Amino acid sequence: MWNAVWNILTELSPWLLLGTLVAGLMQLLIPASRLQRMLRGRGKLLSSVIVGIPLPLCSCSVIPVGIGLRKQGASRGASLGFLISTPQTGVDSILVSGSMLGWPFAMFKVAAALVMGVIGGGLAEQFGQDATDEEDSDSDRMDAEPNQQAFSKRVNEALLHSIELIRSIWRWLVFGLLVSATISWLLPANELSGFAGTSGLAAMLITLIVSIPLYVCATASVPIAAALVGSGLPVGAAMVFLMAGPATNLATLGAVYRTFGTRSTGLYLATMITGSVSAGLLFDSVLPAQTIQVIKHHHHVGGFAIGSSWIVCALIAWFAIEDLLRLRPQSGEDSDLVLQISGMHCENCAAGLERDFKAIAGVNKATVRFATEEARIAGKPQITEVLQIITDKGFTAQIAQESDTRLGKPVTD
Repeated sequence: MWNAVWNILTELSPWLLLGTLVAGLMQLLIPASRLQRMLRGRGKLLSSVIVGIPLPLCSCSVIPVGIGLRKQGASRGASLGFLISTPQTGVDSILVSGSMLGWPFAMFKVAAALVMGVIGGGLAEQFGQDATDEEDSDSDRMDAEPNQQAFSKRVNEALLHSIELIRSIWRWLVFGLLVSATISWLLPANELSGFAGTSGLAAMLITLIVSIPLYVCATASVPIAAALVGSGLPVGAAMVFLMAGPATNLATLGAVYRTFGTRSTGLYLATMITGSVSAGLLFDSVLPAQTIQVIKHHHHVGGFAIGSSWIVCALIAWFAIEDLLRLRPQSGEDSDLVLQISGMHCENCAAGLERDFKAIAGVNKATVRFATEEARIAGKPQITEVLQIITDKGFTAQIAQESDTRLGKPVTD
């Protein structure tokens, strides 16, 4: 069992680290403000999909980015096309998929995500509600900020971004390793072949039903998909799992509904269901046998793979310790500001907000709890700045308590 975990880790880690470093480089070359400027206005559907495909944003983090694009002036179709294509892929997911499921599989999934994003966004553009798109006057100001930053500062931010990517998926990474190792350990090669419901369209529909309500991280779930295919599940079913799962969980659907309305949400879900199943059927009819052979082969484990595995283990241990420390009971006596925050999807959302709050001038201490949906801040920050960070993440907040020692008055909507 543990030998299987280590084997999967050594195959996964080099590509995971390479993907996160490339993602950090992308962050350096295309800051978020410039990305928003590039995708504002009409006629940006294809651009939003192409730009979104390599971005390493999982379902949880793609929501505020997609909503932010909409608020910054991107059309309904461009924003929805971005939300469809981006969580399915990402440079880290592409590299890991190529390593564990074969490069034909990885490239086919990229092409399918591109087509689905364009079709879904186009349908939303034509038939979605509220087709008006307003320009945002703050965009030019936001685009100027990165040009004023020192290059060394931006490089540091890019490296931190790479680390944050692994931080955001470390729990799913551990889960994926354990589940895939268990599958490989309990189910010998091709054990599932011939069982009812584990072939053809039936397997894909069952996979789709299971995937839609779940939060599935595209990168960390690749080992699970590879283990299932190695045990006899059709490659097309793995395609459905890795395409529909990351983009159709309940949190994403809720955010799409709140931002785009009922009709666009229906088009979004219909595009994901039809597109993922069609892609799975098409792939199985073209390259099923060759891809399965890729999964079954064993690589020689070299020093680079072993070193990468230990780096990933160290990062996971670091993040786990940080999260355990965050779970310690905190006294509310030193909190000058208490907020109730709605819309967080997981502990990563809470941890990201907490780090952003600590970076605000005037904040002495900040704690965010996902379980209670509560944020406690000690110090005297500008409330408008605190609320702006929450809004930019796609969440909503209500001031629950403010101490008499704070300067100024709370800002309410």
